[in-house]
Amino acid sequence: MKPNVGVLGLGIIGSRVADNLRTAGHEVFVWSRSARPVPNFLASPREVAEAAGIIQIFVRDSAALLEALNDMLPALKAGHLIMNHATVSKKATLEAAKLIEGTGAAFLDAPFTGSKMAAQNGKLCYYIGGNDLMLERAKPILEASSAKILPLGGVGDAMVLKIVTNLVSAIIVEAVAEAAAITKANGIPLERLHEALESNANYSTLIGMKLPAIIKSDFEAHFSLRNMLKDADFARDLAAEAKLKVPAIDCTAAAMRAGVDAGKGDLDFSVIGDR
Repeated sequence: MKPNVGVLGLGIIGSRVADNLRTAGHEVFVWSRSARPVPNFLASPREVAEAAGIIQIFVRDSAALLEALNDMLPALKAGHLIMNHATVSKKATLEAAKLIEGTGAAFLDAPFTGSKMAAQNGKLCYYIGGNDLMLERAKPILEASSAKILPLGGVGDAMVLKIVTNLVSAIIVEAVAEAAAITKANGIPLERLHEALESNANYSTLIGMKLPAIIKSDFEAHFSLRNMLKDADFARDLAAEAKLKVPAIDCTAAAMRAGVDAGKGDLDFSVIGDR
């Protein structure tokens, strides 16, 4: 029989991961801050831990992660496997691992890359930090929502790599938005910019996704501006700890913060250029 799985957090990604797990034949028990009309919705993270031995976490931030873990602690024991997929600080990741492992349960640092459609189509890529044996146990669960599972070192290493890859994405989209603004200001249709970029060495899957949205002013959230700003701030914190200067992400974070302050935080982060 396939193991029961718990999912904490039913946002854009978590809700779709839960759907994929059900399709794969797992009994899925879920919790989120707001009640949802879905099967097996339980009242607390602790109740999810009582119902499932493997738990995937997709909450918003470091505080939400630690709050959920502390609620679960009385129910955790040897045999539980907890995977955190939320992008949080490295410090919170290490604190989470310490809390979980103190109960005898196991922890994997497991952020992902991929947004709404990747989650819906089971095409996420999970970055994994942690014990190889636990990863082998987790693989059948992760495979329900992923196209690739990438071991990247110890707990905390995967999270750092997730944060810095998001740094690159944020800066690229800010650059594309600035290019679009200059193109438009010169009376050139933005479709011509897309054509020009497609033949340029800098073209990427990300540009192919986000430039059409910028052209259409279609900012339905696939990955929100608020969440990308959070991740940019994590990158800036890591740089500050290492006494590194990071002017590109500093400027990009400032632009994103202005967008959040203007009420655009829940839109897709491609709205960064909608000035």
